[in-house]
Amino acid sequence: MNGSGHAVRIGRVFGIDIAFDYSWLFIVFLLTWSLASTFAHLHPDWTTLASLGVALLAALLFFLSVVLHELAHSLVARAFGVPVRNITLFLFGGVSNIEREPPSPKAEFLTAIVGPLTSIAIGIILLTIASAVESVPFEDTASGSVLSRLGPGETLLLWLGPINIIVGVFNLIPGFPLDGGRVLRSILWAATGNLHDATRWASAVGQAIGWLFVFLGVAIAFGANVPFFGRGLVSGLWLAFIGWFLSSAAAQTWRRQLVHEILEGVTVSRLMRPVHDVVPETTDVASFVDRWLMKSEQPAFVVYDETGRVSGIVTLADVRAIRREAWPDMRVSQIMTPRDRLVVASPSEGVMEALEKLMRADVGQLPVLDGERLAGMLLRNDVARWIELHVQPPGARAHAH
Repeated sequence: MNGSGHAVRIGRVFGIDIAFDYSWLFIVFLLTWSLASTFAHLHPDWTTLASLGVALLAALLFFLSVVLHELAHSLVARAFGVPVRNITLFLFGGVSNIEREPPSPKAEFLTAIVGPLTSIAIGIILLTIASAVESVPFEDTASGSVLSRLGPGETLLLWLGPINIIVGVFNLIPGFPLDGGRVLRSILWAATGNLHDATRWASAVGQAIGWLFVFLGVAIAFGANVPFFGRGLVSGLWLAFIGWFLSSAAAQTWRRQLVHEILEGVTVSRLMRPVHDVVPETTDVASFVDRWLMKSEQPAFVVYDETGRVSGIVTLADVRAIRREAWPDMRVSQIMTPRDRLVVASPSEGVMEALEKLMRADVGQLPVLDGERLAGMLLRNDVARWIELHVQPPGARAHAH
């Protein structure tokens, strides 16, 4: 998938940060527990510790293959000049945080298709190695009876191979924003020459497939036996949850496309507010509350040092984080977010790019700096108001004057 949340950085490959969301730890635990149970059943002669160890290794190697899948997306995207922020592992696998849409249908197609092809290739390579090592016919490599008489290394290969092929094939489902959905959008984009319409149709297909998964999941949970998916409460609920996620992601991607179109060509200088109230960094917190915070509707205040340079931002949340009795003895410089940790914008950059910064940092405002000079403040609420003003209501028509 192409696609963010607070993430923990774990490494860097080809200049791309690899990180994980905390929800990933839950799925690692769940997968390890499930595999340990499976391996213990297939290998009753293994100790509990051996089953757990092989299961944990299998889970980690599986997510390594997910990283390779996403890395393939990222490297192709960069080859077409599209920046990639990072790759994040989360509850549903992995996501490449690609910062903007591909520049052409060809770029979209190649960026999307390379991920599933990478997973399928990994799966075939692993099964081929396992088949060669154990002299097992390729078509029998996924057999449970074969797995039961193999050692830990071969068991790993024969589990990782099929699961990678399944991941690759699943991602080819034309449900936007799955890779197959992006392939579908690239085809529609090439056919119509219109990214807006291609995204709308691909998103509609993605939502329909998502709701189909929800329906099948509910049916499975209530005892229906669906080919490939099987039956059972847990399987059904998991499939329904995946369907709900896909449907929501498809709708969100369509909304993002609309926002991108509305903000295209709009610069930060157009929406930023002038800043009238600034606070010296030597001001005590009690004075800041009395003289600035209580007498202004500003959500955040720029703090200056003695040279007149921006040294940080102080907000209501910063004040609330300390005890009231400490206000007179603390300076705003002690509670502010310092300059080196600030996320900032420039007057000439696009509002869409600035909005991405606001969302990633999960803040309500960005100081706008022209060099080291404070030019203004961009508020998330002002961006939302601009979007609201320019959204075309369903059925609305332009009126001539």
